[in-house]
Amino acid sequence: MEAQRYQNILVGIDGSDQAMSAFKKAVEVARRNQGKVYAATIIDQQVPTMMGYAPLDSSILEQEKDTAKNLIDDCKAYAKSVDFDLVEGIVAYGSIKDALATQLPDKYDIDLIMVGQSGLNAVERFMMGSVASFVIREARCDVLIVSPEETKA
Repeated sequence: MEAQRYQNILVGIDGSDQAMSAFKKAVEVARRNQGKVYAATIIDQQVPTMMGYAPLDSSILEQEKDTAKNLIDDCKAYAKSVDFDLVEGIVAYGSIKDALATQLPDKYDIDLIMVGQSGLNAVERFMMGSVASFVIREARCDVLIVSPEETKA
């Protein structure tokens, strides 16, 4: 049986250390397989409304887009620092779970999704991240969950 060669790797990035760790590992997997990494930030337009804020206006949306672009730039800078150039940044809108599990994998022919075990949300850290858990259940391709790295004393 031939080993799976992952050519298109999707990584959800949200500014957390775990997401960046997942991205760094994705770069190494892509390098070994002559593949490409898709670094995706998803702007969930329902979050401000659910948190009791007014509906998402254009200034909040612009701030979110700027933050997303900065995260992608950070990923590309890291990749360049380790001599890897095959990184595509994606800013998507909607449900983070659906985007990572089905929408983006279908659109970009993804064969591996890599996500951090939990993201920035404190409730998600309590359980194994709800996004990671959803992606495991719903993705139609392989999923690799990146555990938190141990800090060295």
